[in-house]
Amino acid sequence: MKLTLPQLQAAADVDLGVSSPLLIDQQRVDGFADVTEDHQWIHVDGERAKDGPYGTTIAHGFLVLSLIPRLFFELVDLSDAGVVVNYGVDKLRFLQPVPVGSEIELHARLASGQKRLGGAFCRVRCDVRLRATGKRAVTAELLLLVLPAPDQDGAAE
Repeated sequence: MKLTLPQLQAAADVDLGVSSPLLIDQQRVDGFADVTEDHQWIHVDGERAKDGPYGTTIAHGFLVLSLIPRLFFELVDLSDAGVVVNYGVDKLRFLQPVPVGSEIELHARLASGQKRLGGAFCRVRCDVRLRATGKRAVTAELLLLVLPAPDQDGAAE
């Protein structure tokens, strides 16, 4: 869905849809563990995890959270914007483990938008769900600041 700055500034309860599924494989989890230096066995040790609380390795909650932008930009075309800046996250909860081998999908809703700094300040309700069960794994309200390109009207407000 292509959204312009004026549309974002006036947005209220806009369903953005559901992303395509994304596989959470062990390679992705191991890479995240390396980058964040979080090598807890529930994430990276398949043999030990078989006897653990989940029966397999699971994705880091923050890995799943960090995949929201990738899935969000599959749903929304903000190509007219100059830059999209993360402003914060409200109401973040990790509700369900994401076992390695699972597919996740993002259900997103643009809760609100308002004019700010010549761009738009947006609240986006995000539910990352396990595709197989439909259960919510991560829920969060992203706060985004969408700023115009320098040559667009309103950039200097």
